[in-house]
Amino acid sequence: MRIDIITVLPELLDGPVNHSILKRAQNKGLVEIHIHNLRDYSTNKHNRVDDYPFGGQAGMVLQVEPIDLCISKLKSERDYDEVIFTSPDGETFNQPMANKLSMAGNLIILCGHYKGIDYRVREHLITKEISIGDYVLTGGEMAAAIISDAIVRLIPGAIGDEQSALSDSFQDNLLAPPVYTRPADYKGWTVPEILLSGHERKIREWEHDQAVERTKALRPDLLD
Repeated sequence: MRIDIITVLPELLDGPVNHSILKRAQNKGLVEIHIHNLRDYSTNKHNRVDDYPFGGQAGMVLQVEPIDLCISKLKSERDYDEVIFTSPDGETFNQPMANKLSMAGNLIILCGHYKGIDYRVREHLITKEISIGDYVLTGGEMAAAIISDAIVRLIPGAIGDEQSALSDSFQDNLLAPPVYTRPADYKGWTVPEILLSGHERKIREWEHDQAVERTKALRPDLLD
């Protein structure tokens, strides 16, 4: 898999994509993540990529030309499954979407910034718009990092225990069950006896029951 992220603030992505699972997946050759500075595609001497909106609204808008130049260059070099725009009015990102995107070959993620992007980009270049929640960020860089992390960790080999990813919250529209580790008794706070029994079938049943109960209590909407 290859993920190309287009941004006006590439330094914001240096940390997220170069540590932990994302870094290990890149080192293993499972994914390539390339960060592109949109200003490199500016056509004016000041490297500006934004301008005032028509109609007199407040704020600044990312221009269509540098975005088109960047995306066109990338698409001339390889095929892409999706050209994604991080937007508060996009489809809400969730685990099933992450599962599907993890099977893609190549993805472009365009990070929004300022007041937004020239709407013609969304009309002619973007194939999928994704929101990570009902709130507004300064830019789409953190959203792009979250989307990339959620996708890459699902690629076989990205994490040491592949079964761990399959048992994460939301994989079956359920929250994860409680987890415990040693010591079994700390200050009188004890681990449920079933987890110490060694009876695998009963443990799996307990975990499922706990997942259902926690989902009913905390996220009943998932059961709908």
